[in-house]
Amino acid sequence: MRAVVVALSDLGRSARMQYHAHALAANGVDVDLVGYVGTPLARRITDDPRITVHRLTPFTRRFRQGSAVQYAMVAVVESLRMGFRLWRALRKLGRVDLVLVQNPPAFPTLMVTAWALRKRGVRLVIDWHNVGYTLLRRRLGRWHPAVRLGRWLERRDALQADAHLCVSRGLASFLQSRFGVSRARVLYDRPAAAFAPMDRAERERFRQGLFGRMGLVGDAAGFIICPSSWTEDEDFDVVIDAVLRLEDRVRGWEAAAPHRRFPSLIILVTGDGARRAEFERRFAGLPARRIFLRTRWLEPEEYPRVVGSADVGLCLHRSSSGLDIPIKIADLFGASVPVCALDYGASLAERVRHSDNGLLFSTARQLADVLFDLFEGYPADQDLLERLRTGARKSSRPTWEEGWNKEARDVLLGEHQAPSTLGEQHS
Repeated sequence: MRAVVVALSDLGRSARMQYHAHALAANGVDVDLVGYVGTPLARRITDDPRITVHRLTPFTRRFRQGSAVQYAMVAVVESLRMGFRLWRALRKLGRVDLVLVQNPPAFPTLMVTAWALRKRGVRLVIDWHNVGYTLLRRRLGRWHPAVRLGRWLERRDALQADAHLCVSRGLASFLQSRFGVSRARVLYDRPAAAFAPMDRAERERFRQGLFGRMGLVGDAAGFIICPSSWTEDEDFDVVIDAVLRLEDRVRGWEAAAPHRRFPSLIILVTGDGARRAEFERRFAGLPARRIFLRTRWLEPEEYPRVVGSADVGLCLHRSSSGLDIPIKIADLFGASVPVCALDYGASLAERVRHSDNGLLFSTARQLADVLFDLFEGYPADQDLLERLRTGARKSSRPTWEEGWNKEARDVLLGEHQAPSTLGEQHS
């Protein structure tokens, strides 16, 4: 059996699609993984003889100023150009049995993939991470003609697929009620085997070395990791405002009792992207008395270790649809790291349970209060952190491999199923 996995985004950042490719290869499938150049891929992808990577060069023009009409025109032209490039790459692949497509981006991925491969009798499965037209709506407004056209096209293309996977129950319900898609299978993002808990001594040794590389030395400090792609759906304003509010609260708290001292907090924002330079400049202007904001790109093999060394994770994702769940939350739970997450509704609550495996906040003031409560007695008093770690540890099961075998294997392999080796590789 041969499968094509299409993610029209930076492949190195498309963790879920890499997991799919690896799972298919572990089940004896030859996989062509297609997506953009950019971030390095994990070695388990590049070293797998069953996976062939095809990386396309995206167009680099970025639209920054102008009207909604100009933005829509530029988006259409760029989609057409990228669509042709994708169509040409797919047509070169020869005979395949299955194509698994990440959505979004819906435009031009769904239409072009169907045109290029569908006529060859290929089964088409869409893996829904979000709803594509809602991203366009964020920029152009709810009633813009381009948004309404995009919704119609996305719905039409969705109905052409043979099967659907999606990341939340809320998204599955939306696809059924609004798009007429039946039997969308929920496959939650789950941690890969690389994300595992560290014992306390190992965690402390590792992060002291990490702090040293960042030029931060001194007493024991609380460590908060904020995995990021630096995209527009992440609200960095809320963390900058929260840092200022927390600094003010700490000064008052320490002044009220001179013997008290709030611990230093290090907030590490990982990843890379278009908005990173802008916010690094804003980070640099913040007062660095107790809370230190740092940014750092991490290699795929280093990232799970850094996640595992954190006390808590910070998720700033603000969903365009309210239906998606960021994969970074699953990674954190895999390492038994609780999450402080910007609340956007019921779909997030499917995975993050307030005061059980994490804490939810809606404003900068609430985030400042959450961080103060977590670290007020740190490192001596970690009762709240330990309770949340226990919840996070429970939320890490089933693993990605177990969830994929249960929810996705029959959808993707169908009559081609062979005895699975996916779980054995990570036992």
